[in-house]
Amino acid sequence: MDDMTLRAERLCAETTEDIVVFAIGMRINRFWKIWKWLPVAREMPKMLKEQEADPSIGLLSTRFMFGFRNIGVLQLWRSTDDLNAYAHSAGRLHLDAWKRFNARIGTSGDVGIWHETYSVPKTGIESIFVNMPPYGLGIAGELFPARGDRASAAKRLRRRSGGS
Repeated sequence: MDDMTLRAERLCAETTEDIVVFAIGMRINRFWKIWKWLPVAREMPKMLKEQEADPSIGLLSTRFMFGFRNIGVLQLWRSTDDLNAYAHSAGRLHLDAWKRFNARIGTSGDVGIWHETYSVPKTGIESIFVNMPPYGLGIAGELFPARGDRASAAKRLRRRSGGS
């Protein structure tokens, strides 16, 4: 899905449509209960593989996030309808994983899970990439040299919103 070729230049990305930013992850609350959190951690790679295999579902890009207790994924989706359709589809992995989590963990406190969804209008999107392979919005949208009316964050946002 990703072209990892380094682009040694200053670029920005633009999308022609609104996008959805979806952050999802787990928090290991009790490290010693590996039998609780390891099965939860193993669910996500399978779902990501399923999502990447089918571009028609609306996933635009995926990036991992790691912290001391947190393992997460930041995704860009085409729409909230696409995201919800994936999450609730009986033919996809997510729904069964969610049911297993509720049966095995529930509200025990052993493992936390979280997600945040942001529906972002195309006029409110700006980005900068320097010495990077295509990443995030650079995968979801189109890359342009960050010059002229794309040279700064303020100029990029003003350009996107149609301001002067």
